[in-house]
Amino acid sequence: MTSITKIHLTIAELSGLLNRLPQEDYNRPCEALSSATIGQHVRHIIELFQCLLNQYDGGVINYDLRERNQAIENGVEFAVLCLNVIRKDIEKPNKDLILSGECGEFQTNYYRELLYNLEHCIHHQALIKVALISFNSIAVSDEFGVAPSTLKYRKFTQV
Repeated sequence: MTSITKIHLTIAELSGLLNRLPQEDYNRPCEALSSATIGQHVRHIIELFQCLLNQYDGGVINYDLRERNQAIENGVEFAVLCLNVIRKDIEKPNKDLILSGECGEFQTNYYRELLYNLEHCIHHQALIKVALISFNSIAVSDEFGVAPSTLKYRKFTQV
């Protein structure tokens, strides 16, 4: 399975979950996450993907320049729309890029940054899962927020 296919599936999984999530839970602070909300974690996922996609043509990616858009953070329906745009726009040719930020500039490429964003998304889905379990409002699969390598390891060790 390619990274792009896995990104499509991971984003679809997140969108599906958000489509079932009550708005009040999307905005509810979770004590186990230092009072962060699911909406804040979703916004963070979306905005890193947006940085990569929006800065791709210029060749310099700086994740520090994300918008921190309150509309994504506060509106579950708008977040789902943003995820759909990402899924639609993610397929681009690989090319060399510069990753820029507080620590300097580094050579990278589009596919490497896609992989970073996928792993980052899964990490934040794990945090979202913590909130969902503490809220006890909707069921979430055991595989949500778990890295593919961990799922493969679990499957292998249970045989």
